Amino acid sequence: MSRLERDEAEIEASRAPLMDHLIELRGRLVICVVAFVLGFILCFAFSEPLYIFLVKPFAAAAAFHTAVGPGGHVSPVDLILGTAGLKPLPVVDGQMVNLIYTAPLEILFTKMKLAGFGAIVVAFPVLAWQLYKFVAPGLYRNEKGAFLPFLVAAPLLFLLGAALVYFVMLPFVMWFSLSQQITAGGVSAELLPKVSDYLNLVTALLLAFGLCFQLPVVMTLLGLAGIISSKVMAEGRRYAIVGVVVVAAIVTPPDPISQLMLAIPLVLLYEISIWCVRLIELRRRAADAAEAAA
Repeated sequence: MSRLERDEAEIEASRAPLMDHLIELRGRLVICVVAFVLGFILCFAFSEPLYIFLVKPFAAAAAFHTAVGPGGHVSPVDLILGTAGLKPLPVVDGQMVNLIYTAPLEILFTKMKLAGFGAIVVAFPVLAWQLYKFVAPGLYRNEKGAFLPFLVAAPLLFLLGAALVYFVMLPFVMWFSLSQQITAGGVSAELLPKVSDYLNLVTALLLAFGLCFQLPVVMTLLGLAGIISSKVMAEGRRYAIVGVVVVAAIVTPPDPISQLMLAIPLVLLYEISIWCVRLIELRRRAADAAEAAA
């Protein structure tokens, strides 16, 4: 019996009536909902420290901006190290990060939105595992083995994108915003972001970078499915770079620094994707040759 025939026999043995699939789906959805609700409660209980944690990059940018004064410059390395806590922030008397809210329940709704976003992150391992367990019976054995690494790679790449946002992107975005303040000629235009607007900026950047960093996962899955080849990806490199620049311009704030911070990693991830698909093709050819020789 060939490998394909064994896989088909295994899938046939795992077949179940439609009602059994619906009952299983209901059970797994209940588990996902319970995991999300528990994550929401946990994150809501710690919503204030979580929000303060998200404001840290803003605080670092504000400390350096106040220390150097209007029109001053700060080293990018110092800004990144200060945000990461690896370099002491400048001590300025009376320096505070001021955010405002203009609606009575804005703080509550902001905490709920933060708790919802955090619940998805906290519950993701449970959600991903339930999804895998539901679709696994319909996968071939080699597909099951190939699918599991992506359950690990996807959250790790998302966290990598989120770390780039937190330690690099946000401090520079807030530094750029603070540098646009006007305090001259009897006019004062100060940056006083709303708590909800700041959270919207943070979550938008986290989602944009986290999802864009899934490029190797998506391209590798397409390569596994035989939809795309490394040769096509290599030949279309110039078009991919143009697409990356366009995506970076759309999903980031309108400044060249932010766009470059997303575009450069995406180009590198595209190159990594080409090598991942190439390795898959080499392994597939080796497996086919071994099966033909058997």
